[in-house]
Amino acid sequence: MTGMSTPEVSPSGFSLSPPDAEERKALAADLSDAEAEVLLHHGTEAPFCGGLLDQKDSGVYCCRLCALPLFRHKTKFESGTGWPSFWAPFDEAHVTAVRDTSYGMLRIETLCARCGSHQGHVFPDGPPPTRLRYCINSVSLEFVPDGAPLRDPLQRGDNKHLTTA
Repeated sequence: MTGMSTPEVSPSGFSLSPPDAEERKALAADLSDAEAEVLLHHGTEAPFCGGLLDQKDSGVYCCRLCALPLFRHKTKFESGTGWPSFWAPFDEAHVTAVRDTSYGMLRIETLCARCGSHQGHVFPDGPPPTRLRYCINSVSLEFVPDGAPLRDPLQRGDNKHLTTA
């Protein structure tokens, strides 16, 4: 998790350059209303209804807006909270942490480091080894099974990375 300035390329080799206004508009045009509410307006889907909650296949969970890999299947765990939960990001540089004081609570919001879309929150009550619980909205993510090419909507060459990378 990083709150520092974003490098142009992550340690795992993915472009972290943000989309420009035209690219962002094109990415947003492809979202459903529920996806837009969460990703663009910091909403939250109802617990226990997300399509990725029970996903157990091997693969990578990517940002639904820009397709940056955010989490690996091997870090997913059952938290009982009703949202997909992970104990570590795909790459620390891919997730940005922001202080969130909405609803009278102090939380740490997680955003995609490339496009800034809302993913969920991170809490200090997860399992070892990190003791973190990234509580993420299913509609914020897209699952890419092992062996399938990653989507590259910004044409940054990120689809050359296999999900097993």
